[in-house]
This record gives sequence, structure tokens and C-alpha cells, in this order.
Amino acid sequence: MAKRCEVCGKGPVVGRRVSHAHNVSPRRFEPNLQRVRVSLNGGTKYMRVCTRCLRSKKVVKAA
Repeated sequence: MAKRCEVCGKGPVVGRRVSHAHNVSPRRFEPNLQRVRVSLNGGTKYMRVCTRCLRSKKVVKAA
């Protein structure tokens, strides 16, 4: 399953890991996704949502 937020579309970003000796290797920054029950159109549904969307109230969690 893709590591992508279903609300805002945030996904992994690539970068470089740099050691103290300046050895460089590739790495990935993964978004902090949570599987949350969301109330949508009068019903509930499970979605993978990033914590930024949860904090900014773009998604309403189901009770």
C-alpha cells in the first residue's frame, strides 16, 4: 500500500543521510500516517491520514 495521505496527498520525500565522516547514502522521509475512522457523508470509513491533517481539523474523527 502506498505511503500517501488520502486527504492532502503527502507522500515520501527522498534525501541523503550524511555521517560525521561525510559518507553520503540515500534515505527516505516518510509521512506520519495514522489509520483513522473518519465520518464522511453520514457514514464512517477508515482512512490513512497524516498527522498534520488530523491536527488542522481537515478530517473529522468518528466517535
